[in-house]
Amino acid sequence: MPELDPDLIEAPSAMQNHIGYQVTGWREGYARLELPLEDFLMNRYGILHGGVHAMMCDTAMGFAGCYTGDPDHRLLAMTLNLSTNFLAQVKGKLLIAEGFRTGGGARTFFAEARISDDLGTLAATGTGVFRIRSGS
Repeated sequence: MPELDPDLIEAPSAMQNHIGYQVTGWREGYARLELPLEDFLMNRYGILHGGVHAMMCDTAMGFAGCYTGDPDHRLLAMTLNLSTNFLAQVKGKLLIAEGFRTGGGARTFFAEARISDDLGTLAATGTGVFRIRSGS
């Protein structure tokens, strides 16, 4: 994977700071996020909360569709539809979300995501439809 250009990543959002994920890969049609698994991310059964899977799918897919390669021309997307499929429990210490733009046009795009852990367990998949926000 090519090295991530730090000039292309904008300042973390308040949610990113709070949850703790990092963007570790970003290029045309692709994004990778990593999230250390912490106790506060678990549900009352002690397993990773499904909302974390969905949030990581959503975020990775949004980034995948908004890459421009130009820090002076940033795109922002809003989610029109999100579907998350839960496949297995994570067992590792790190959650990895990969998003892939799969199609679309100038204003609307389609994407897929894969959520796994650092042990290679495929925990969830997702699909989404996104719109590039006006003014971005």
